[in-house]
Amino acid sequence: MTTTAMTPRERMLLAKDASRQVGLLTDVQKRDALRRIAEAVLAATAEIVAANAEDLERGRSTGLSIALQDRLRLDSDRVAALADAVRDVADLPDPVGRILDERTLGNGVRLQKVSVPFGVVGSIYEARPNVTVDIAALALRSGNAVVLRGGSAAEMTNAALVRAMRGALADEGIDPEAIQTVDDFGREGARELMNARGIVDVLVPRGSAQLIETVVTESSVPVIETGAGVVHIVLDETARLDWARDITVNAKVQRPSVCNAVETVLVVRSAANRLVGPVVAALQGAGVTVHGDETVAGLADAIVPADESDWSTEYMSLDIAVRVVDDLDAAMAHIRRYSTHHTESIITEDAAHAERFLAEVDSAVVMANASTRFTDGGEFGFGAEVGISTQKLHARGPMGLAELTSTKWLARGDGQVRA
Repeated sequence: MTTTAMTPRERMLLAKDASRQVGLLTDVQKRDALRRIAEAVLAATAEIVAANAEDLERGRSTGLSIALQDRLRLDSDRVAALADAVRDVADLPDPVGRILDERTLGNGVRLQKVSVPFGVVGSIYEARPNVTVDIAALALRSGNAVVLRGGSAAEMTNAALVRAMRGALADEGIDPEAIQTVDDFGREGARELMNARGIVDVLVPRGSAQLIETVVTESSVPVIETGAGVVHIVLDETARLDWARDITVNAKVQRPSVCNAVETVLVVRSAANRLVGPVVAALQGAGVTVHGDETVAGLADAIVPADESDWSTEYMSLDIAVRVVDDLDAAMAHIRRYSTHHTESIITEDAAHAERFLAEVDSAVVMANASTRFTDGGEFGFGAEVGISTQKLHARGPMGLAELTSTKWLARGDGQVRA
């Protein structure tokens, strides 16, 4: 299926029209549609991978960073994982129509607060073709149409994915305009999407801090802000060496280009002699470049001297900043100053320290004795995620189906009038 409307606004209006049908689909119809999408994506693997190869080649020739190339890359295994994620979303409970509150007024009017779709969900993102599928699946499962702006780096890949998904909807008798893209309009498409208030109900940006800031400041459509990930791990004086080493390496190395990868490790001074050397050695053994303060440099070899900018850097690469702090209070003060309020973790065997850290640190996800890589919609059981919200209104943390619904009140009376 192709998109024939000639302007971004026309396409978004088509999505708005389609949202009325999608919002009335039954649980079974939405499940069937998503399963058909998963089949269509798998069937189009060769086309998708070929399109992705074109995007990657163009990205390499234009200097796209290694981190963004990793996010952009799709092979047959990653396409299969996208299809699996769609099936996982299909199997989740329908978030629409949940009764969230109910009561009967003194005059007999019966009230129910129920969950309803937003209508049209927009997303602007960079070099992340998985987001094309994840957001479309989550939007449809929650009864919404979707308008996508995936960026020029992944334009060919996204076009192939959108074609497959729109064709699947048509096969199910669902208006394919419920999945819409404005990629081919470039920056003008993004500007139109950001200013489609009254057509697009909510906009979710995913990408660099610069992209997110642009969307937040320039959009007239309500925005759910997903933040950059200057993520911290604190190693306190009771941290087990094996936990400190294994969790830190996993949080940095497993996939360094993503927003839940750790960027800064803070070591409490009384544990520095015991922990810094082995943890740094393990990181370096995994290919990580360690940027450290003077104390770290005195306890480990091959340390790149850290400066002030390192504490606020989201490297998205095999780089990490390590700093020795006086105590837990100093660690939390550092986090308050430099964190983007995404994810923070403490490694400790002191239960009081763990509970204090969990209570006092003001981030979307706060952990004790676990890798920050678990901040993820799939890991949290959402099937996939729209993004990880670092704001406090409406949604915070990994956003799944429930976060793509709003509410309305239903009132049922028997002729009552207000006195």
